[in-house]
Amino acid sequence: MAARDTQGAAAGGEEDCEGNHSEAGGVSYEGCLLPDLAKECMHRRVLVFIKDCILEPLSLPESPGGTTALEGSPSVPCIFCEEHFPMDEQDKLLKHMIIEHKLVIADVKLVADFQRYILYWRKRFTEQPITDFCSVIRINSTAPLEEQDNYFLLCDVLPEDRLLREELQKQRLKEILEQQQQERNDNNFHGICMFCNEEFFGNRSVLLNHMAREHAFNIGLPDNIVNCNEFLCTLQKKLDNLQCLYCEKTFRDKNTLKDHMRKKQHRRINPKNREYDRFYVINYLELGKSWEEVQLEDDRELLDHQEDDWSDWEERPDSAVCLFCEKQAETIEKLCVHMEDAHEFDLLKIKSELGLNFYQQVKLVNFIRRQIHQCRCYGCHVKFKSKAELRTHMEEAKHTSLLPERKTWDQPEYYFPTYENDTLLCTLSDSESDLTAQEQNGNITIISEDTSKLHALKQSSILNQLLLQEGLKN
Repeated sequence: MAARDTQGAAAGGEEDCEGNHSEAGGVSYEGCLLPDLAKECMHRRVLVFIKDCILEPLSLPESPGGTTALEGSPSVPCIFCEEHFPMDEQDKLLKHMIIEHKLVIADVKLVADFQRYILYWRKRFTEQPITDFCSVIRINSTAPLEEQDNYFLLCDVLPEDRLLREELQKQRLKEILEQQQQERNDNNFHGICMFCNEEFFGNRSVLLNHMAREHAFNIGLPDNIVNCNEFLCTLQKKLDNLQCLYCEKTFRDKNTLKDHMRKKQHRRINPKNREYDRFYVINYLELGKSWEEVQLEDDRELLDHQEDDWSDWEERPDSAVCLFCEKQAETIEKLCVHMEDAHEFDLLKIKSELGLNFYQQVKLVNFIRRQIHQCRCYGCHVKFKSKAELRTHMEEAKHTSLLPERKTWDQPEYYFPTYENDTLLCTLSDSESDLTAQEQNGNITIISEDTSKLHALKQSSILNQLLLQEGLKN
C-alpha cells in the first residue's frame, strides 16, 4: 500500500513550520488552519514523549470481559491501518492519525458524513501516493535532519476533497429532508409530555403544540424539526438528571428544578448549545454554516435592498370594537352612534351623567368587556351559553343601559384591560367638567421668575409676602 509508510520525507511540495514553501507537485494549503491538536503534537518535545504518556482518562469495562466499544456499534477505520474507533469517538481517531501517521485533516467539523469521508480517502490512498493529495508540512526545518519531521495536510484546497465534501453535504441534506417528510406524515407517533405526563398519539405536532400552548415550552415549529424522537429523549434525559434546559444548572430535586424553570422563565432550550443543532433542518442547508449565520445573511440581504422611499406607505387606522358586538369603527364618535342605535347604550351620556374621569371610564369599559366575554348580563347577573344569547337578552330586557352600582365596577382590578389590543381605551377622553377646568386654567398666563440672580429673587419673592401675611394672622 503506497500510503501506509508516511514517516519518510515526502516527494511532493514541502512547507516548513515557518511558512516557507518549496515548489513541487504538492498541493498548496495556503489559507488553511491546522487544528489545535495538530499544532500541539507537531512540537518536537511533545512527540518525544507522546507514545509513553497517557493522554486521556482511562476506564475499565463496565461488565466482565467487556470491550471499549459495544459490539455491532458503528465504527470508523483509520485511513492507513486496521485500527477502528467508535463513531462517537471521532477525536480519538483524529489523534491517532496525527500521532501515528502524521496526517492532519482540516475543518473536520465541516464534513457532513465523517465515516464516508474516511472510507473514501482510505480507498484513494491505496491507489496513489499520499503526496498526490496532501500538502507536506516540514517542522523543525532549522534543526538537524534527523530531528525534522513531515506532516501531511488534507484540506478542501484540493479540488477532489472540496467536491467530496460538497457531495456528502448534498447527500446528507437529502437524507434529512426525507427523514423530516417521513416524520411529518407519520401518524403513529406516541409521546409523553415532559411536564404533565399526559400521553399523546397520532402526529408529533400534537405533543409539540401541547407543550407550547399549555406549558409555554416552545422548541420551534414541528415542520422545522427533524429526528423528533431523539430530540425529545435528549430533553427528557436532561430533566431526569435534574438539569435546567436553559441555563443547564443541576438542582437537588425535581420540585426545585420546576420552581426554578417557572420563576426564571427557563422553559426553553439553550440557543447556544450546539448539541441541539442537529435537530433543526436549517442547520443542514449550507455547508459549514449554522442557522444563526444563515439568518444573519438573510437579514443583511433585506437591509441591502431596503429602500429609503416611504412615500407609498399608508398607515392603516386602528379601529375600536363595539362593547356588545363585533362592529368596528375608526372613531369613538362613530362607535358611540352605533352603540346607541343598535344597543341603546349611550357611552357619552353615561360619562356626562356620572361625571367619569378618564380612569373611571377605563374601569367601566374593562368591566363591561369582561362581563360580555364571560356571557354574563351585568344588569341581572344571569349567565348565558353564548354571546349571541346574551346580546338578545340584554336588548330585549333593556339591560344594556342598566349599569350596576358604582362600587361594583369602580374597582382597581378593572384598571387592567380585558383585551390587550382594545383600541377603545386609547380613544377615551376626560370628562367635560375636567376639560372645562383645564380650559379655564389655560387662560391664566404664567410667567416664570428670573433665577439668574438668586439673592435678589429671595428678597423679592412673593413667598416672603405670603409668609408675612400668614404670620400676622397667627
